[in-house]
Amino acid sequence: MTTDILLVDDEQGIRKVLGIALADRGYRVHTAADARQALALFDELGPPIVLTDIKMPGMDGIELLRALKRRNPETEVIMITGHGETDLAIRSLKYEATDYISKPIDDDILDVALKRALERISLRAQLREYTENLERMVEEKSRRLIQAERLAAMGETVAGLAHAIKNITGSLRGGLFVVDKGFELQNQDYLKQGWRMVRDNVARVEQLSLDLLDIAKPGRPDVTPTDPAAPLRAVFDLMFPRAEAHDVRMTLQCAPDLRAVPMDPEAINRCLLNLVVNALEACNSEPNRCLTPTIALTVEAGEEGVCYHVSDNCGGMTTEVQARLFKGFFTTKGSRGTGIGLMLARKIVENHQGRIAVSSTKGAGTTFEICLPWGHNISQLSE
Repeated sequence: MTTDILLVDDEQGIRKVLGIALADRGYRVHTAADARQALALFDELGPPIVLTDIKMPGMDGIELLRALKRRNPETEVIMITGHGETDLAIRSLKYEATDYISKPIDDDILDVALKRALERISLRAQLREYTENLERMVEEKSRRLIQAERLAAMGETVAGLAHAIKNITGSLRGGLFVVDKGFELQNQDYLKQGWRMVRDNVARVEQLSLDLLDIAKPGRPDVTPTDPAAPLRAVFDLMFPRAEAHDVRMTLQCAPDLRAVPMDPEAINRCLLNLVVNALEACNSEPNRCLTPTIALTVEAGEEGVCYHVSDNCGGMTTEVQARLFKGFFTTKGSRGTGIGLMLARKIVENHQGRIAVSSTKGAGTTFEICLPWGHNISQLSE
């Protein structure tokens, strides 16, 4: 391809002679008599190479060089110097001139300077092409890796879901077996017991379906300024009678003067309810672990935001169990659990830009913590 070149010199004779020499070398030559005209042509044509006299009236060659570099740092600028202007030529190199040649212009020296400029242009083009190819390769590799990770995650999710469904169907079969025995033996107690098992497991299927739908929803909570104590009080009022029926002491402590926090109160209520239900089940399944099973609910102001705590003094978990607790379909409840509750709780909290954590000691008890930030704008969480 023919390369454009801009020749700038205030002497018409040099423009004419040097212009012919450049044209003979295959360049498309544009000429300017001063820096102002040169800049206008440069803005219009954007030539990759500029040859400019270093001494010109008005704006000199060095100022023109600096102006050209501001417009396009990749422009190759060759300075033309007169006798005794070596200091100016060296100064131009500090401003990233490609080279300089002296008058009278020697053809071989001109060719060397032009070759150097073309090599720099070619090298940049190759580097740009290499970088673009590398970016495309990285993008493709990343896309494939993400796809592989998604497939792996999908496989893990399907396996976990299959396990949860298997647990429920196993319990359903047990219930149906008891119902059949009730009909076979004409035993009303068997019929009632089996029917309760079937009914409970149908409810588990319904809850599993609702939980899966919640997990699949877009991560945009429907936030509104909310009293942080309100969701926790609602959970306490709901679960207190059940705890009392199982001889579990439940306490509530709300810090005074808590300011409103942007949150989806229904979603946070569900998170807290899940944690309290888990704590109650832990206390029920470990009746001999402590003399007085207790569940403590607290909400308080912290540096990072409002923090909820759901603590029990029953059972506890090993560090290995804690590390797996929020991962897909992991449960400590055996065939009675699906693991979705804590998955959903983590998703809800993270969608609020908060955090959920657990600390536990085997045989001593467990504390779950949910912290929601003060500072986020409600519109940011909603978008």
